[in-house]
Amino acid sequence: MNRTPLVALTIVVATALLSTACGADPRSDRPATDGHTEDATEVGHIHGLGVDPADDTLYVATHFGLFRVDDAGEAERVADRWQDTMGFTVVGPGHFLGSGHPDLTEDLPPHLGLIESTDAGESWTPLALQGEADFHILEQAGELLYAYDATTGRLLRTEDRKQFEEVLTGDLVSVAATDEAEQLYATTGDGQLVSIDASTGQARELGGPVTAYVDTADGDLVGIGPDGVVRVSDDSGGSWREAGSIGGRPAAFTVTEQGWYAATAEEAYRSSDDGRTWERVL
Repeated sequence: MNRTPLVALTIVVATALLSTACGADPRSDRPATDGHTEDATEVGHIHGLGVDPADDTLYVATHFGLFRVDDAGEAERVADRWQDTMGFTVVGPGHFLGSGHPDLTEDLPPHLGLIESTDAGESWTPLALQGEADFHILEQAGELLYAYDATTGRLLRTEDRKQFEEVLTGDLVSVAATDEAEQLYATTGDGQLVSIDASTGQARELGGPVTAYVDTADGDLVGIGPDGVVRVSDDSGGSWREAGSIGGRPAAFTVTEQGWYAATAEEAYRSSDDGRTWERVL
């Protein structure tokens, strides 16, 4: 079932209040190089963050592959695969979902569609829309998965990770699920925070500070601005208080049971005190 596109959310990003999205890196929409001429230790532009609950290891999805980060802040490319992992989320112990572009040593189409790993990124299996979709956002909400396809500007959802229905069309940078599977929050390309009713595909702007990425934490909304300032709202975006700052332009942001994580283009940070202070972990 297709939803009616929401014209108000189809925004042309001209001067880019948020060059925080993946498109901020001119390489981010191109597959990883087949020659692997870059420094083998280079992480590249960070697209996503996730923590494996199996062992609390931080994983960083980047233009040059998926990396696991140890307690010393050292990053190791998983399986020596230079896959440009754009969308990335951890859905269980050793269980990841992803999307993006393949390592060009692999005989795969340029868009990976929805892919799955059940061995912490060592191997990946295609699930749906291979060769068609480039998901830059993957957000689990109970039994539902929300996926934003950057090639079409469509926010989709699926229960079986094979068949999808359209929620709305628009220019989205992040999507956050809530305890109610049909209630979402998102940020747009010009930094607007919006509330989305996924059952109808309707969205409304909430106002407030310019927000690059949004997530939820214990019922609160948590946002990070293009200047790296982290803010918290306990009234669904009606008002905000500043918590802390990562001190730079964000490229990824997520709240997990193990802590709050944020990244600039090539560095990752963790907060264990609800965003007040941040420690560099990569």
